[in-house]
Amino acid sequence: MTSQRNWLWQPNLIVFISSACIMILELVAGRMIAPHVGSSLYTWTSVIGVVLAGISLGNYLGGRLADRWASLRFLGAVYLLAAITSFFILWVDRIGRVTPNDWPIVAEILVLTTAMFFVPCTILGMISPIVAKLAVSDLATTGSTVGKIYAAGALGSIVGTFATGFVLISWFGTYTIVIGVALLLGALGIVFLLGARWQAAALALLVIIGGATLAINQGWNKGPCARETNYYCIKVYNDNVGGEPIRLLVLDHLVHSYVSLTDPTTLIYGYEKIYAEMAQYRARTKSPPDVLMIGGGGYTFARYMKAVYPETAMHVIEIDPGVTEFAYAELALKPEWNILTWNEDARTFFARPPSRKYDLILGDAFNHYSVPYHLTTKEFNERVREWLTDDGLYVVNIIDGPYGEFVRAYFHTLRQTFKHVYLVVGNYAWREVSRSFFVLISTDKPMDLATLASCDAGDGDTLTMRLLAGDGEINRLLTEAPLITLTDQYAPVDQMLASVFQETKPK
Repeated sequence: MTSQRNWLWQPNLIVFISSACIMILELVAGRMIAPHVGSSLYTWTSVIGVVLAGISLGNYLGGRLADRWASLRFLGAVYLLAAITSFFILWVDRIGRVTPNDWPIVAEILVLTTAMFFVPCTILGMISPIVAKLAVSDLATTGSTVGKIYAAGALGSIVGTFATGFVLISWFGTYTIVIGVALLLGALGIVFLLGARWQAAALALLVIIGGATLAINQGWNKGPCARETNYYCIKVYNDNVGGEPIRLLVLDHLVHSYVSLTDPTTLIYGYEKIYAEMAQYRARTKSPPDVLMIGGGGYTFARYMKAVYPETAMHVIEIDPGVTEFAYAELALKPEWNILTWNEDARTFFARPPSRKYDLILGDAFNHYSVPYHLTTKEFNERVREWLTDDGLYVVNIIDGPYGEFVRAYFHTLRQTFKHVYLVVGNYAWREVSRSFFVLISTDKPMDLATLASCDAGDGDTLTMRLLAGDGEINRLLTEAPLITLTDQYAPVDQMLASVFQETKPK
């Protein structure tokens, strides 16, 4: 190895690269499994646990093997193996579900993550102990040598994390990143196997350029997403409902919006029809109402409001600018409607002093099981109330299961801020099914239920009044378990939705 130390043997750089690749794959893992099983506490728990398990096993195996076969050629073989198994990530991703259909979703997440990322992370974890074995030549400096290697690995992990989260995913997409990592690992493997020769460097460069060209020409770098952002894998499908062309917006693995390309007043989801009735109710006293929506998605309801109430001030807070751009490009959202959008987190928006008051604030940022818990807390509700008119309404759609743990806590929390809270259940038999939608209406002035009973949004069905929970049902909900106030310091929303997430039913 002495003749190769000129430029090939850079132990700190070697460990830096391998550690960066591990963290790149870990960040990519969360994005790649989201289109299959969503993004939640359970997905990230599985990703972090599987990657750490792989690194741990790799460190152990690498140390054992280094004592017997440590050499640059052996290191090259490990790099090549890491490259091959990294390519297998894409193969498993295209397969999709790797468990039987009747397995719980948490088990599916864990198995899928393991199938995709455990082996490459294990092999990459072998590199550090092999490099440490090769780098230690003087027992008197063992501590400083190993310390530098650990520091280089940690620095590589930091750089890989920031580069992937802030730049790589939004610039290139997950498939291109995985292919890039695999080609880089393969090139390093060739160099270490063939030694410090110009032919080895030329072949490594050829592998990277040729492999990238082949991947692009064959479309291997194109994943399932029509567009990939830092937040979502965006997909779109065409459908037909009642003879009307409908475009489905899918964020990760869930249908987020049904958008009619010909009639912006078409609403498919029940909670959107309730929103329409609440807008009609509010327009009885203030026409047109000023509306702010938390969560844009396919902008289905924003388009509805501009069609039915063209003079209304329709404002939207959508965290993902990619979703907004996609809505204009693919979902018939028209610039002339003058829908004002802020692309930021709703929490940061409402942290500002109110610049105006809204008659109706609609919450639609909860994506199935993916609940931004910081938008459920008492502190957030108090900020929202400051942006409402004196008789304004805060209307939020959520998902919960037959135990009602989340809806109970959220209802109770809203009551800490607003004088009146109403509950609309999406299913009369919600206690008998695995999940249902709920709409919670909060205000400081009591609603006129006689007026509400005449609001049907033009379809003849007074859905809100029909599904409005009575005092008896609300009392049962609030008394059958201890009440929890969701706060910035304590909001176990993911745990409350655990039974829903695992698709369990009451016994």
